[in-house]
Amino acid sequence: MPRPGGGRAAPTPLRRVVFGLGAAFVFLTLLGLGTWQVQRRAWKLDLIARTEARVHAPAVPAPSPAAWAQVGPDDAYRHVTLSGQLLNDRETLVQAVTEYGAGFWVLTPLRREDGSLVLVNRGFVPGDRKDPASRPDGQVAGPVTVTGLLRLTEPGGAFLRANDPAANRWYSRDVAAIAAARGLSDVAPYFVDADAAPNPGGLPIGGLTVVSFPNNHLVYAVTWYGLALMLGGFFVYRRVTRRQSPSFGE
Repeated sequence: MPRPGGGRAAPTPLRRVVFGLGAAFVFLTLLGLGTWQVQRRAWKLDLIARTEARVHAPAVPAPSPAAWAQVGPDDAYRHVTLSGQLLNDRETLVQAVTEYGAGFWVLTPLRREDGSLVLVNRGFVPGDRKDPASRPDGQVAGPVTVTGLLRLTEPGGAFLRANDPAANRWYSRDVAAIAAARGLSDVAPYFVDADAAPNPGGLPIGGLTVVSFPNNHLVYAVTWYGLALMLGGFFVYRRVTRRQSPSFGE
């Protein structure tokens, strides 16, 4: 209701309580979001440190069939080695974009002495060299030893692009689907990215694994805390100004 002289009526106690509770809720929510980002940053830094330790540790034998059930996220990017024979006639091409441009990853089953199979990402080939006949020197026939990084399967496909086994179009390194499409059994639930050791003839090009984890949590935390500080500062300013000038906001 307007006051004599043109001023507005003072807010009722109920309105002040509701405003104060709303401001407090938003303030605490912003603080909570900031704290959550701080915790996420600590988790991400620990994840990066543990992953870097696995990448740079001495190579260990790739998990055997007895250990397949225990393979999980803590094994991702583990430095491993394995030996056997490549089944070049069962290779699979998975679309890829690398520092060399667009092309394909060459995934080839490697049969170990115990008969088990492990898919090996031997590396990258450009689109005009996807035909194995165009890179015969790289089709190694004898026993080989591969050193690289253990990778977890990538089921389904890529963003907005599903793997199409029937058409032999692959957008992700889905171990189970590739094994089924190639008629393979006793296949490890992971694959191995081969390191940069050169292949005969120069193709495929290995050692292109990108180990990178986005870590913007500090920026997010500062943003949430900054908004909380602005809201708190505005609330204090409003309270102080009202006390100094009863007509403020009325």
